[in-house]
Amino acid sequence: MRYKAVIYDCDGVMFDSFEANLAFYQRIMGMMGRKPLDRSDEEQMRILHTYANREVLAHFFPDQGEWEEALRCAGRIDYRDLVPLMVMERGFRETLNVLRGRVELAVCTNRSTSMDTVLESFDLASYFALVMTASKVANPKPHPEPLLRVVEHFGIKPGEALFVGDSAVDSMAAEAAGVPFVAYKADLPAMTCIDHHGDLVALVRS
Repeated sequence: MRYKAVIYDCDGVMFDSFEANLAFYQRIMGMMGRKPLDRSDEEQMRILHTYANREVLAHFFPDQGEWEEALRCAGRIDYRDLVPLMVMERGFRETLNVLRGRVELAVCTNRSTSMDTVLESFDLASYFALVMTASKVANPKPHPEPLLRVVEHFGIKPGEALFVGDSAVDSMAAEAAGVPFVAYKADLPAMTCIDHHGDLVALVRS
């Protein structure tokens, strides 16, 4: 087959995790004595949903001391409490069942320490040969390092993988890494756009 691996972003692709992510940062704001985030602020919501934890907190807490304290607060939050707020995308598990054994499967996310908890909570860990998180690289997305680390792990060329994402951060990372990009429920520069995970099966077989 033309493609040998399918790489998934997590938030907005594998799951609708907006409420969980917002609740996570609202807890940090409360612990830091700050007023709650305004969910109507589209730019703030975009930042907290697409960038790595350290970068998000640097945006909200530009002072070095406050940023370090916010990171400590984040480390005290048990993400298992927030998993019930996440909703798996329609057709995702069914598509994984079809693709498993045909191509390598991986996750490439700007989540840090919570990804393993999420996969275990939804009984998804066994599907993925590699889970690349922001905590495992020096430069998270939109830098190409995470995606390049994935294709290197599988011993394939960037053009032999598909990366499924939903944000400009994902699109930029894919372009920089030379990995064909599939936009999920998003109007972004991409090889193709899909609205259902099942559409990936035909792409992999092409």
